[in-house]
Amino acid sequence: MIKLTVLYDTPADVEAFDAHYLGTHVPLANAVPGIEEVEVTRFLPGPDGSAPRFHIMAELYFADADAMAAALATPEGKELGADVANLGGTPATHLVGTVA
Repeated sequence: MIKLTVLYDTPADVEAFDAHYLGTHVPLANAVPGIEEVEVTRFLPGPDGSAPRFHIMAELYFADADAMAAALATPEGKELGADVANLGGTPATHLVGTVA
């Protein structure tokens, strides 16, 4: 299994980001054929009250690398990719790895 992890920095407008991300972007991800699971984590302050390094982490699971490439090449996958422009320019870190 392959996992695409996207770590989003804290956006300039948290409310607007969350509304679009959770209301539009996540449903788009769930509509992509070939994505086996979509998991979103919102980070909380640390035990010492420190602000988290990232705001949200999205994890998209695929059967394998070929399935990931095929899924992201579908019209739904392209729509998901195009929607990133609507996230207000929030910086994100993308990681791909195998699930152990």
